[in-house]
Amino acid sequence: MSITPDVSYDFGSPKAHRKPTPEHGQPQASSKRWNWPTVAGVSSALNPWWNKILVTSCVIAVLFDPLFFYIPYTSEEKKCMGNDERVQTAALIFRSVTDITFLVHIIYQLYVAIKFALSRVDETLVFRYESVSRVQMIRFAKAFSLKLSWRSFLTDVFAILPIPQLLIVGLFFNIGGNDYLLRRKIVSGFLLIQFVPRIYRIYLSSVAITESTLWVRGVFNLFLYILASHALGAFWYFFSIQRQTSCWYRTCLDTNRSELECTFYCDGSTAALITDTPQFNTTLDEQCVLKVPYNMTDPPFDFGIFFDALKNDIQGKINVPQKIGYCFWWGLRNLSNFGTSLTTSTYLWENSFAILISIIGLLLFLYLIGNVQIYMERANTRADEVREKLRIKKNDIDDWIENNGIGKDMKEEIMKNIKEKLEKDISADLDDIYSILPPNTRKVVKRFVGMRTLRNVPMLSEVDGRVLKMMCDYLKPVKFQENTMVFKMGKPFDRMVFITDGSMWTYTDHQTSDSGKATSGGLVTSSSTEAHFLEKGDAYGHMLLQLASSSFTTLPISDANVKCHTKVEAFVLMASDLRNIVTECGRCGDLWPDFKYTASQDEEADQKAPPGHFQQQQGPKKRGTTSNIHPTGYSG
Repeated sequence: MSITPDVSYDFGSPKAHRKPTPEHGQPQASSKRWNWPTVAGVSSALNPWWNKILVTSCVIAVLFDPLFFYIPYTSEEKKCMGNDERVQTAALIFRSVTDITFLVHIIYQLYVAIKFALSRVDETLVFRYESVSRVQMIRFAKAFSLKLSWRSFLTDVFAILPIPQLLIVGLFFNIGGNDYLLRRKIVSGFLLIQFVPRIYRIYLSSVAITESTLWVRGVFNLFLYILASHALGAFWYFFSIQRQTSCWYRTCLDTNRSELECTFYCDGSTAALITDTPQFNTTLDEQCVLKVPYNMTDPPFDFGIFFDALKNDIQGKINVPQKIGYCFWWGLRNLSNFGTSLTTSTYLWENSFAILISIIGLLLFLYLIGNVQIYMERANTRADEVREKLRIKKNDIDDWIENNGIGKDMKEEIMKNIKEKLEKDISADLDDIYSILPPNTRKVVKRFVGMRTLRNVPMLSEVDGRVLKMMCDYLKPVKFQENTMVFKMGKPFDRMVFITDGSMWTYTDHQTSDSGKATSGGLVTSSSTEAHFLEKGDAYGHMLLQLASSSFTTLPISDANVKCHTKVEAFVLMASDLRNIVTECGRCGDLWPDFKYTASQDEEADQKAPPGHFQQQQGPKKRGTTSNIHPTGYSG
């Protein structure tokens, strides 16, 4: 090997990454101006996280949307229904925040579809009436409809419709007149339906969860139970208030009052009317009994499953967390037992709600059981796949461990890590053991194998153990296929190779004249090839050790071709890593040795690994006493 001043390399220099400065006399660039981010830039930055953001937004929306059902409350003293402004404000804020995420997703889907459609028609197309042909419009519409995910798009559109804001905040407290109860039932039905697109969005966005780890899927199943319990508890609270006001409404009609007088809103005239007529208030207490005496077996009005809420005055204007907590517990309890403990009245909508609870509880239970069965089948299948792959690769792994002289304790740790890796990823590459091991185990194994390999190199045999440990930490395990050219003669190289398994051979080509015989084209020449074999424990690239310094800028030139004779496993030490090692040694008290090459080292390396010599059209030939091995190139 040789050094040439023409080949230089500045490892990690910050100047290598700087932009060229303007030449003398050229105007300097102005100060950097702010550039507004593009849609493409923002989308590429958020794309890896967007699905998680969307799922989180859906979860928050479904968790806080039930707050709208806690806005109404009833006053047992005044016999009226009012709205809790604090809950109303909180519900509107949370709803608006989550709607922003859905709106952004809608805009992004439209942007992607429009961009795709334009690329199919004409990227430079300008939407002007006189410049767009009918064919282009049809082609654009077809491409747009194919690219846009209509299911996801329509789900987001329906999810952001302001149904609860309009129906509860704007309409619910203004319903009156004829068919008062019927119109409230219609409003309640729309409020139930508005949950469907948001829940469906969670389903669309959480498909990746099915491929997640077991504990993530278990948490997701638990979350579904919590979410359903929270929503059903809110519905139960909302319907209990309607059931109580229905009792008041029917009692009011029975006393020959008009429907306009029987709306029972706290901010209307009904409250004043009731306050001025204590006798009517007493009538409502008698007909809508909440404190049922022990001797009363048939109360005038059967509240059914809503009686618990009314009896405990949950529908009153009490502490909101206390109200939500009690309703959540009611929902979770009845969802878990499929609603079997519910005692309903004959009221149709009440029975429909109880049936809904039973169906949802059963579906969630079947979903949970089905997932458990799938998890068990996958676990058994994965265990069989792991055992089969270990059985196939066991001999190769044992050979690798034996070839590197690894002890029993370390072998058990390696096999344990391999099994754990396969359980997580059955496609893990067992041909690359180092990539499978966790960082701590990999470091220990690299130091163990690397120290033995480095100690075999004559130039490193007497080096301080602390320096060798640093070198081991920087070693990179590599594999070369058969006939791979690792180094080329006359080319600079930036790494050392330490062979741990397999063999390489080095050779040089020399052109020699054949007795000076002349032809019309000049002298007749013949070529000879001198080859040397490198095997396990050998290394190539020693010149890097002699050149290594904290200001490593010059690369040596290879004086031979190095080619794999068989498949080779080796460690590679990069020139940039050597520079870092020298720097660290300087901080620790100048530990880096001063490598000097002498002819005795050359002959010592020659004696340890006698190479073969081959000539074209001739048999193997012994080497003379003069060594042609460059100690900076390879050794045994």
